[in-house]
Amino acid sequence: MVSTSSTDTGAINPNGILAGKRILVAGVTLDTSIGFGVAKVAQEQGATVLISNFGRALNLTKRIANRLPAQAPVLELDVTDEEHLARLPDLVREHVDGLDGVVHSIAYGNPETLLGGQFLEGPWPDVAQAVQVSAYSLASLSKACLPLMGPGGSIVGLTFDATVAWPAYDWMGIAKAGLESCSRYLARDLGPQGIRVNLVSAGPLRTIAAKAIPGFEDIEAGWTARAPLGWDNVDLEPTARSVVGLLSDFFPATTGEIVHVDGGYHAIGA
Repeated sequence: MVSTSSTDTGAINPNGILAGKRILVAGVTLDTSIGFGVAKVAQEQGATVLISNFGRALNLTKRIANRLPAQAPVLELDVTDEEHLARLPDLVREHVDGLDGVVHSIAYGNPETLLGGQFLEGPWPDVAQAVQVSAYSLASLSKACLPLMGPGGSIVGLTFDATVAWPAYDWMGIAKAGLESCSRYLARDLGPQGIRVNLVSAGPLRTIAAKAIPGFEDIEAGWTARAPLGWDNVDLEPTARSVVGLLSDFFPATTGEIVHVDGGYHAIGA
């Protein structure tokens, strides 16, 4: 469907693979965040994009939005707040008449208690928060957006390979495992409605979230040398392009999938 947004679309490519699509990118803070990279490439490929954040970060997001190729509405959305989720369809409809795609670029784990080699000490309240924000929210955000979506819709989340135990990642690894399982169950339940649900598993990127992980450099160490294609930990473009590809109509029969965008690191042994 063609957007009815009044948003400035001067920089949007009318011939891109997302031409005419309406995309919500939930979780954009800085221009170094994966969500920002996705929003930028989505606009370059023809989409009308809305972005979201909440709390003290909301004003920062509004300033960062000015760095996108075209003006993007910024919505206030805390995915752990039922009132925020309930009002989301109305907020979206202030700008567009529906959604063709949703990007879940949201995760949080208290770095003081859950990361950096403290796995056995992680307190349940903090673990519960990490699971709610990083995994359960994929389901709650998807449910909130369902009234706006129809057949051909696409939901894409971001993960960090949860099939192995990483140095320092600890309880966030558990939360990501929950996210990956959640995406498969959503794919099962939303498939009959024609909505696809997939994840992109990116290699380590120097986002604000990654910098908050004590010992993150241990995960990064040697990644470039081991990945067959190499890896640039500050280049958001490969990950963003893969997300945009999954949002497009070029993967009409793909759901419940995890696409690795890590230079091939995941496929290589010792």
